[in-house]
Amino acid sequence: AALKAQLDNRLFGQHLAKDVVLKAVLGFSNNPSPKKPLMLSLHGWAGTGKNFLSQILAEQVHPAGLRSKFVHLFLATLHFPHHDQVKLYKEQLQNWIRGNVSACPSSVFIFDEMDKMHPGVIDAIKPFLDYYEEVDGVSYRKAIFIFLSNAGGDLINKAALDFWTSGKRREDIQLKDLEPLLSVGVFNNKNSGLWHSSIIDRNLIDYFVPFLPLEQRHVKMCVRAEMAARGYAVDERIVQEVADEMTYFPKEQRIYSDKGCKTVQAKLDIHEDL
Repeated sequence: AALKAQLDNRLFGQHLAKDVVLKAVLGFSNNPSPKKPLMLSLHGWAGTGKNFLSQILAEQVHPAGLRSKFVHLFLATLHFPHHDQVKLYKEQLQNWIRGNVSACPSSVFIFDEMDKMHPGVIDAIKPFLDYYEEVDGVSYRKAIFIFLSNAGGDLINKAALDFWTSGKRREDIQLKDLEPLLSVGVFNNKNSGLWHSSIIDRNLIDYFVPFLPLEQRHVKMCVRAEMAARGYAVDERIVQEVADEMTYFPKEQRIYSDKGCKTVQAKLDIHEDL
């Protein structure tokens, strides 16, 4: 209930992601003996809410969220920067995960920038994601792994635009319209850390979760939420001005924000009339 309330109040324009993640987490947490860890792969353009959702989810499992010693965030460009160090990264990653799950079975691991991860690195965690009761005396079945990636974003945007062009409602887009596209697209994308990954090959990702591009009405929701968070009275004139300052695509129709809600905070900072 708490997770649903958080997603309803704080994540805008992502009916699919909300629905899929809520059901996945509910099913997983209600299962006294899951057969494998929960593995979610979140895909979509920047600013659409992938990071935000993973933080909300982490807070529900461990109240301190990203500050908890049981929630671990890996950034591809920071933690695994060098192509010639892949073998070392794989060893370090295995040791880190093994040590942390030994300390807390319900550890949460978030891998951001999967589209910048060197191919092969992430395959190091395959033994922990598989259907094993234990690996070297440690059970990983209560852990949660989350991948965040821009890979597949173009496929999602095209599908959303096709729906719009054919006069269908955004809310009618279903997981089955996007998930097959995503799994194949990411597997075959050389700029993805999951390129030809055994994790996909072995069907170890439970859900490919698509994040749709955000429309202007969703950007306005982000602006209102940010104003409220800062303790400002919500001024609809400023909300409209900030939304108008964003750039949208396709150029002619201006339907979707090309940075999602990513620059809302910065745009608000420079509004003197606040």
